Amino acid sequence: MENITIKVDPEIAKAYREAEPEKQQKIQMFLNIMLKKAVSQKPLLDIMEEASQQAISNGMTPEILESILNDEK
Repeated sequence: MENITIKVDPEIAKAYREAEPEKQQKIQMFLNIMLKKAVSQKPLLDIMEEASQQAISNGMTPEILESILNDEK
């Protein structure tokens, strides 16, 4: 993996910096999947399948993803 810098709203940056390392890792996985989709020329279904397999191999579960998407903090 490589690091990049992306501008976000100040409150997002603050919330990310203050998040637990485990939550930061989950956010990074989610953003990696979304960015891959955004820049790829592959069909969406192929990207989703690859992202799903990568997320599963990194320990992502449907429950973890749901908790990330539903987290109000």
